Amino acid sequence: MRVVFAPDSFKGTITAADAARALAAGWRERDPAADLVLRPMADGGEGTVAAFEAAVPGAQRMPVTVDGPAGRPVDASWLLLPASHDAPHGTAVIDLASTSGIELLDELRPWDADSSGFGQAIAAALEHGVSRLVLGIGSSASTDGGTGMLRALGARFVSVDGTEAVPGARGLASIARVDLRSLRTAPETLVLSDVTNPFTGPRGTAAVFGPQKGLTDAADRAAVDASLVRLAGLLGLDPATPGAGAAGGVGAALVAWGARLLPGAGEVARLIGLSGAITGADVVVTGEGSYDGQSSDGKVPSFVASVAADAGARAALAAGRIAADSDTSLFTAAVSLTELAGSAASALSDTARWLRAAGRTLAERA
Repeated sequence: MRVVFAPDSFKGTITAADAARALAAGWRERDPAADLVLRPMADGGEGTVAAFEAAVPGAQRMPVTVDGPAGRPVDASWLLLPASHDAPHGTAVIDLASTSGIELLDELRPWDADSSGFGQAIAAALEHGVSRLVLGIGSSASTDGGTGMLRALGARFVSVDGTEAVPGARGLASIARVDLRSLRTAPETLVLSDVTNPFTGPRGTAAVFGPQKGLTDAADRAAVDASLVRLAGLLGLDPATPGAGAAGGVGAALVAWGARLLPGAGEVARLIGLSGAITGADVVVTGEGSYDGQSSDGKVPSFVASVAADAGARAALAAGRIAADSDTSLFTAAVSLTELAGSAASALSDTARWLRAAGRTLAERA
């Protein structure tokens, strides 16, 4: 039997690569003769770099120290993929979560957190001379419209008095002019995200994602949204662009830089050769931390299940929790770590252990 393991990360507890290894170890205990293939997945959020590292032979971590979302130094890294026909000087994979992510904050900083560290990591990859960028933009800490990232790449955001606007959402209202004359030239840049929200308006970055980052007052969100409307005009960007609202507006800034926004799961799958790995497989095991009513809308498990179905393989699911409103009809078997462990707290305290248990269970049921 050939079994492919293609889970997403279980946010905050285990990477996709480690989840795939744990599931495979459990399956091996029940079926020692199986041909097991690991293809950890991501959709642009946490674990994107780790997924590529596990799937692409010769990938190399490149350490970099950047200014984190609170301004303190953060030791991060970007991933250098080997040269290829369409990227003769290699591809850099960088995820925002590791440089400017919300998990890097001790406390929310809705007005002052910014995306400069992400831009610094991009600049480091450009200095290395890569031909292509693949950028995952999930889990951002800020609502700065991507100004921090663009500033790190050479842009200037100038106030009425001629001084540089302060970083973060706090400085957005004072921006009177954008100077892009020293902005670095973008190579081919692919941006991975599972968010289709526009830059502004009732479904925009401030209105929808602002509360997650500390913008809990409606008047504050309206003020930030008005500033983002003005910023879109200064950047020559259509604020209704789908996906521009991702990562506190970093999506919009990247579009203004010349990048292409792409559905995260599909593009990761293409770049790591998921379809080829699944060809001839009997079972494909996927998963994520919380499988709920939104998971069937382009998230990793539903996407992987559709690829499995196209290849004639059975799909199986392991999730930290499976919500009552979720549709598991895509899968021949589905296992909740919370149910296996007896409680959410137990599942969270040793996720790798319970993923191994899930692998054993799925080997019996799938």
